[in-house]
Amino acid sequence: MSDAIKHECGISVIRLLKPLSYYKEKYGTAFYGVNKMYLMMEKQHNRGQDGAGFASIKLDMNPGERYMSRVRSVEQQPIQDIFDQINDRINVAFQEHPEYKDDVVAQKKNIPYIGEVLLGHVRYGTFGKNSIENVHPFLRQNNWMHRNLIVAGNFNMTNVHELFDNLVQIGQHPKEMADTVTVMEKIGHFLDDAVAKLYKQIKKEGYNKLEASPLIAKRLKLNKILKRAAKNWDGGYAMAGMLGHGDAFVLRDPSGIRPTYYYKDDEVVVVASERPAIQTVFNVPYEEVKELTPGSAIIIKKDGSSAIKEILKPKERKACSFERIYFSRGSDKEIYQERKELGKLLFPQILKAIDHDIKNTVFSYIPNTAETSFFGLVKEAQNYLNSRKEEQILSIGSKITQKELHEILEIRPRIEKVAIKDAKLRTFITQDSSRDDLVAHVYDISYGSVEKDDNLVIIDDSIVRGTTLKKSILRILDRLSPKKIIVVSSAPQIRYPDCYGIDMAKLEDFVAFKAALALHEDNNSLDKVELIYNKCVEQVTSKDHEIVNYVKDFYAPFTANQISDKIGELLSPEDIKAEVKIIYQTIESLHEACPHNLGDWYFTGNYPTPGGNKVVNRAFINFYEGKNERAY
Repeated sequence: MSDAIKHECGISVIRLLKPLSYYKEKYGTAFYGVNKMYLMMEKQHNRGQDGAGFASIKLDMNPGERYMSRVRSVEQQPIQDIFDQINDRINVAFQEHPEYKDDVVAQKKNIPYIGEVLLGHVRYGTFGKNSIENVHPFLRQNNWMHRNLIVAGNFNMTNVHELFDNLVQIGQHPKEMADTVTVMEKIGHFLDDAVAKLYKQIKKEGYNKLEASPLIAKRLKLNKILKRAAKNWDGGYAMAGMLGHGDAFVLRDPSGIRPTYYYKDDEVVVVASERPAIQTVFNVPYEEVKELTPGSAIIIKKDGSSAIKEILKPKERKACSFERIYFSRGSDKEIYQERKELGKLLFPQILKAIDHDIKNTVFSYIPNTAETSFFGLVKEAQNYLNSRKEEQILSIGSKITQKELHEILEIRPRIEKVAIKDAKLRTFITQDSSRDDLVAHVYDISYGSVEKDDNLVIIDDSIVRGTTLKKSILRILDRLSPKKIIVVSSAPQIRYPDCYGIDMAKLEDFVAFKAALALHEDNNSLDKVELIYNKCVEQVTSKDHEIVNYVKDFYAPFTANQISDKIGELLSPEDIKAEVKIIYQTIESLHEACPHNLGDWYFTGNYPTPGGNKVVNRAFINFYEGKNERAY
């Protein structure tokens, strides 16, 4: 993506269903689970590069023996750093105790990180400090084994203040107002409550304190705890957790905003944010990896039994379409086809923009993640040309000469690798003027790939802020002397902030918002902007479910094409020679390409939870009042 966006995290849970000795005998190592977790996290590295964390739990350890381990990192290569630390501990243990190497019981007893229940997390630092304290998994410790709670998630809550106040009302004193802390403490509160009630019940049955502990662990009903804890959550989430005695869970939000997939056989249960990670790491077919139902949790008990339990009643499915366009790995069978379809559906707009002159048009893409939609676009261009060729050949009939036939067949889409990102370049100078000059050289161009006065079509995943386009890409492409540069976004115009995990919090960051504001100025309708602000202010004290997204009124007077044309004006450098045109995917085509992921609030303002409307109105108030701060 030419405009880099920090986005939601990636989670992975692995539950080994056999004794560690089984994996030692079959796969040659008792660290089978740790090795698989390393691969799972690396295969989801695209979801988080600022930090990573790993936690494990050993089952059936004796009192005084360590049964929980956690390691986190914010180093430049955090996943590598974590597993370097783990490997160092293992190697030191083997050097000091060579007798451990073939003794699985000794390994489990004496070496940290080896275990049957494992949790991994990769993250982007979206806001707040990207310090080690902000990295998942989070740990809530207690001397009672089943009261220990480890939590990690791919999520953001819109009502964190309400959740914080709820904790205060029940007598807690949370250490900070962060959604991870409030979510963990909410689960922890109801976990404590469930344990206390079970203890009283078991004591009445005549068991002593020592006998009560394993019975509590066995009888704990995680689904009931999660139902009570998640009752007031407003957000998108895939929430993973482990209890000290060995129970584990992953809960998905009721709108299905954040993705969650699982696979299980007789050796393992694995849950992750992405299906291809599970397919690749465990070598299983597409059909065997299931999607977790929105509002449900997969619960894995200490005894290895697992079940899908409905925690919250499912709402209208609004799975994030941005996942499909960009964030998830394109190796997923469905996502690969959907991205090709996104490219295909853009072709009619492109054809109109180049006046049907494919012969004098070069097609390319920036960056590499746009390659799949580019394939779909080119294939549709080929289909169009084949149809024209058929018409031409049939119209000439049997009188066609070999030369005429060759000339007709020779016409094909011109495909070039026009721009290449210089991965080695770093903008190390801090002064704005110097930095802009460096940014202008982030991409190299392939000289000779475009002839003078050609049309140049470049497809991107999305155009969010447009900063890199204006300061770098368009200037560099203009050196090739095209007649027209057409930049195509496989996503529709991003008009509204996200509040469910993707780092898009300020309206004024979006080039579509800037374009609409410029159109209001052109049309002398800034009084409407003030009216929208007043409506947003009037709703500040309203309950979330009563709030209306009045920011839709900001865009309503203008067509999508008008806004796209204005974006083209705003992003065109003053000294550029080529005509610049911006084309965005339509909402209708997005839904056609991604029929199962209809979460489109970035583009339409149709938020799947009440908290979304609160956030977008707050974002507009911040813009109007000149406050450079997040809306959530």
